[in-house]
Amino acid sequence: MKYLTSGIFLCAFLGFALGDVESEFKKANIEPDIIDKAPTDKIEVKYGDKVVDLGTELTPTETHEIPEIHYKHEGGVLYTLVMTDPDVPRRGGYNREFRHWIVGNIPEENVAKGEILAEYVGPAPPKDTGKHRYVFLVYKQNQGSITFDERRLSTWDGNQRKRFSVKKFAEKYDLKGPIAGNFMKTEYDDNVPSYHKHLGF
Repeated sequence: MKYLTSGIFLCAFLGFALGDVESEFKKANIEPDIIDKAPTDKIEVKYGDKVVDLGTELTPTETHEIPEIHYKHEGGVLYTLVMTDPDVPRRGGYNREFRHWIVGNIPEENVAKGEILAEYVGPAPPKDTGKHRYVFLVYKQNQGSITFDERRLSTWDGNQRKRFSVKKFAEKYDLKGPIAGNFMKTEYDDNVPSYHKHLGF
C-alpha cells in the first residue's frame, strides 16, 4: 500500500510538472497564437547563471549570447530547434514572427553539431513596444536528416528574418511537435540600438 501511494503521488507530481509547460504556454497565448498544440516537456535554457523558466523576464543585455540548451531526446534521433519572437510590431498577419535562431539536423541534443539555418541573434525589442515573448521550440524530425532549402541567415541579415511562421516552417518539413518548449519575456534596454545597427535596421 505504501508503494502504491508513493506511486500515485509520483504520477500526480509528474503530471503536474508535464501540465505546467502546456498550461503556461496557453496562459501566455503562445497556443493558439503561433502553434496549434503546446508541448508538454520543457527545454532547459540557461544564459550563464540566468535560467529561463516559462515566462522569466530577462533583458536584451542578459540574453545577447547563445544560451545553453538541453531537452529530452532519443538516441540516434535528429531534432530542429527554433527561437521565434511572435510580438513583432506589425498589424496582425500570419507571417508576423521574427526568427532569432534556427538549427536543424541536431543529433540528439547536441545543438553545436546541428545545421545552422539562422545564426543566433538575441532579443532586441524596439522601444515602446512592451514585453515581447521569445519562444524556444524543439521538433523531432520525422524523416531523419532533412535537406533544408532555407536561405542561411547570418547575424547581419536582420531584414531577412522577418515575416516568419514557425507553424508553416514545421509543416513544410514535416516536423513532429513541438515536443518541448520554453519562453521568456524581454523588453527594450539601452543596448538595443547597437543590436539593431548590427542587424542592419
